[in-house]
Amino acid sequence: MRAVLRYRQIPFKWVPQGSKWDDLPPFPLIPAIAFPDATGAYTDTMIDSSPLIMRLEGMYSERSLVPTDAVVAFIDYLLEDYADEWVTKQMYHYRWYYNDAIDKAGKLLPLDSDQQMPVETLSRFSEYITERQIGRRALVGSTEENKPAIEESFYRLLDMMQAHLAVAPFLLGDRPGRGDFGLFGQMTELLRWDPESVRIGIERAPRMVNWVERTDDLSWWDVEGANGWVTRDAIHPTTLALLPEIGLTYAPFLLANEAAMEAGAETFSCVIDGHPYSQGTFVYQRKCLKWIREEYAKLSANDRRDVDALLAGTGCEILFTS
Repeated sequence: MRAVLRYRQIPFKWVPQGSKWDDLPPFPLIPAIAFPDATGAYTDTMIDSSPLIMRLEGMYSERSLVPTDAVVAFIDYLLEDYADEWVTKQMYHYRWYYNDAIDKAGKLLPLDSDQQMPVETLSRFSEYITERQIGRRALVGSTEENKPAIEESFYRLLDMMQAHLAVAPFLLGDRPGRGDFGLFGQMTELLRWDPESVRIGIERAPRMVNWVERTDDLSWWDVEGANGWVTRDAIHPTTLALLPEIGLTYAPFLLANEAAMEAGAETFSCVIDGHPYSQGTFVYQRKCLKWIREEYAKLSANDRRDVDALLAGTGCEILFTS
């Protein structure tokens, strides 16, 4: 969200959560953005990046993140949701599975709220964060059984982005969309912070590593009105290559989660790229599937026909035909 605000040139104040400068009610989730009321008081705080992006779209018209072509906008929506809900598994896995990353996170994350934290407090906080996050690995999907599905999907994504960034600066044209920032949100950890994934990224996708550094602050990027988006019949083949990846990973995950929740099960299993995959059910991801279908239903008949043509054979079509 910070990168979104920078790109859109929206004034903001970045406050470390839980620090002495943070005077907002405590929120267990991030990102949290507080909006001023008529008096200037920050009485309205909201979380969840996707709704936040769309709230900002309603407040500011310049440097929009939503493509003007409805078909391109739907593909952008799908890419963002994949990044938010599947690529985040890669991010969590590489943060809390490998010892070097665990050690780094345990030492540094507590200091975000207080650089002057006493040694004893730092040690206690570090142990708490580490134990809590490792304990949540199975819930998020980072297990020994799921490791091949998660890590191989990370390799493929890097390879595809390395190819795409050789021909275009962003996923859907010469300006970033929601999908770009959704992907950036995960990759800023994977390619700038966690040792194992950074090493892999530099080896497989140096263009992507550079893209992450650049996307952190795009306030300087020139945008003219609504120009810069590709049309529906000119989406880069390297972008369309991401759709079978979504169909291979995220689509079967969403459907298996939904089926388990309908059956009242607490866990589910499915096959992702030929690998067994299982984890606990997630209410939020069931909502994500519902929202994807709602976006699809909003399309006009002609737009839906063109979306169907783009999704045909990718595996994504099962989200709307099951």
